[in-house]
Amino acid sequence: MKKGCPYGTHRVLEPEGALPQPAKKIDNTMELYDNEILIDVQTLNIDSASFTQIKQQAEGDLEKIKEIMLGIVAERGKHQNPVTGSGGMLLGTVEKIGSALEGKIELKVGDKIATLVSLSLTPLRIDEILEIRKNIDQVDIRGKAILFESGIFAVIPKDMPENLVLSALDVAGAPAQTAKLVRPGDTVLVIGGAGKSGMLCCYEAKRRAGVTGKVICLSHSEKSLDKARRVNVADEYLVADATNSVEVMEKISALTKGQMVDLTINNVNIPNTEMSSILATKKDGIIYFFSMATSFTKAALGAEGVGSDVTMIIGNGYTKGHAEITLQILRENEELRKLYEELYA
Repeated sequence: MKKGCPYGTHRVLEPEGALPQPAKKIDNTMELYDNEILIDVQTLNIDSASFTQIKQQAEGDLEKIKEIMLGIVAERGKHQNPVTGSGGMLLGTVEKIGSALEGKIELKVGDKIATLVSLSLTPLRIDEILEIRKNIDQVDIRGKAILFESGIFAVIPKDMPENLVLSALDVAGAPAQTAKLVRPGDTVLVIGGAGKSGMLCCYEAKRRAGVTGKVICLSHSEKSLDKARRVNVADEYLVADATNSVEVMEKISALTKGQMVDLTINNVNIPNTEMSSILATKKDGIIYFFSMATSFTKAALGAEGVGSDVTMIIGNGYTKGHAEITLQILRENEELRKLYEELYA
């Protein structure tokens, strides 16, 4: 077997010297390097911001969605949406392990795994798209993928449905980062709080903020909030348009008696919500942007423009123990797990 770079630079075709994620094109031939893992892919879980954009571009037409996805992979060798720059993750079975990794990783041929690195850097070949579940951003395919030596993964546990695990692990970074950021007594706003990542963040925030804290779940509709109310993940539930920063600011001000929130977690999958996050947060508070629709420019210049010294954190999809933390939430909260099984499994 040919020797490969731990970070997959040996797969980069364009531009020379780039890493696989920012690269415009990577090699998606399935000839294995010595430090790679070959995966027989079953399901792609497309990043929410990416799939929302694809559905809008395709006007909801399934055949057009297939055409767009196949075109992305044909052009880039990976599923990296050219508009959002994001990818997603996959579920599949280990088909082969490179010779340099044998005996060095806790993985064997035949194991079913979810990759915890983005499809925006994963060499992928799609032979056929079998089914699109557009309400939960999942696409069943026949195809292959490569996991680099540096790539992280989770073996699918036996006590949960596969699609539930895939959906939960797709957003595992958000609740795990929430656990690190929330302090007892904090007032926390979760924008997009009734969504897949949002409810997990609300649950974790409520646990960490404790009885002296407050968690506000914000969503675009009462119908959406009803899901979150059903599993009691927040203290307050608020309908607002996250792209209307003045509306959000005024509603949060009324709810907090002008104090605003200590921490805002932004999980929405649409653009132009940066200023809502900034104006809802105390001038010296913290904002965690988990959304892949976030614009660094709008956030940075927007905060400057309103004289806010808020600390803004880019949502890293990985934090130590994030898979275990997220799956444990579903194990310990039966009502939340039942809801996620209804929605995502």
